[in-house]
This record gives sequence, C-alpha cells and structure tokens, in this order.
Amino acid sequence: MDCGTSMVKYILFIFNTLVSVIGILGIVYGVLILKSIGTIEVNGQVGFPPQAIMPIALISLGSIVVFISFLGCCGAIRESVCMTMSYAVFLLILLILQLTLIVLLFMNKGKFENAMGNVIEKAWESDTAQEGGVFDAIQESLHCCGSDSALDYALKGQTPTPSCCNGSCLIPTNFYSGCRGKFIELMSAGSDNAKYVGIGLIAVELIGFIFACCLANNVRNYKRRNAY
Repeated sequence: MDCGTSMVKYILFIFNTLVSVIGILGIVYGVLILKSIGTIEVNGQVGFPPQAIMPIALISLGSIVVFISFLGCCGAIRESVCMTMSYAVFLLILLILQLTLIVLLFMNKGKFENAMGNVIEKAWESDTAQEGGVFDAIQESLHCCGSDSALDYALKGQTPTPSCCNGSCLIPTNFYSGCRGKFIELMSAGSDNAKYVGIGLIAVELIGFIFACCLANNVRNYKRRNAY
C-alpha cells in the first residue's frame, strides 16, 4: 500500500471516529432535551407532547450518523472496498436527504409554521379541553392557554383549566398566551437551528464521501496491480 493511500485510510478512520463522537453527543443532547420536556399523561396513556418532535429527530439522526460512521471506520481500517463503498453510498443518501429537507425548510417556512399551528388547532378542536385531557396536558407542557388565547374557552362555554394560569385563574394577568403562537415560535426556532446545523453536517459528510471514494479507488487499484 502506497503512502498516499495509507494517509487517506487513517484520515478517513480518524474523521469517522470524530463524527461518531459527534453523533453520540447529539443523541445524549436529544435525550437530555427529551427528559427536560417530560411526558404527558392522558386518560392513563403516557406519551410525549408535540414539542418532543425536535429532540426525537435529533436522536434518530444521531443514531444514523453513528451507524454510518462505524461502517466507515471498519471499511477504512480493514481496507475493504465493499464496506467503504457502502459507507460512501449511505453517506451520499443521507447527504441528499438532508439537503432536500433544508431546501424545503428554507422555501416553505410559512407552510411549515402553518402546519405546526394546525397541530395545535386540531388538538384543540378534537379535545374537550377539560382538565386531564390532551389539550390540558399540552398547556401544562408549553405553559400556554387555549388555541389562540384564554378566550377560546369562553367561546366553547367552558371554564379555563388550572393549567391556563400562572397561579390563580381569578386574576386575568395570570393567564398564559395562546398555545398556537407558542408552539409555532418553538418549532420555528428549532427548524432554524436545524437548517444551519444541517448545512454544517452536509459539508462534513461531503468531505467524508470524497475521502471514502478515494480510498476505495486506491485499494481497488492496488489489489488489481498485485493480481498480475
């Protein structure tokens, strides 16, 4: 094996080791956020509130990155053309998916925010909004009240639940703002962060893809020359 190929091999191995560490840190960070958000209980059923979408996506992406990086490490250290090319293909697929998602987020920010708002509106319309219901759990989690404001309860002819207020609901200034606006704001900030982190990941993955292709090509040529 020539010096250049050996250098590419170890660079790819170190690169994927670092990416694996980043992926693990992403998983840990996602778990910590998920833990801070907590779960909600509705009619004896325990689950995550809507704002848990972002940390769950982060955990999923981190797991995929760790798997692909491990494949790259093994392919580099074993000088396996098959494993290295499989790593490059997986990396290219991940890169394309991330690029597509980022472009969609940039071009359809308004549609994304409307979709997030619809999540809250549907929850409000489908729920009785009574204490212990789905929307009550959302209000406790987001510290909000009603779909747009506490007036939504009056329009339904209902009394706001205790989760609507910071203290006594007898004091009007204690009422939280609407859940729709808070949820859109939270998810919009999360999507903005995801876009810029995704651009950084694409740059890193592109470097890994180039090194993987170079290593696989050099190893293939080296084995071909030794076969004669």
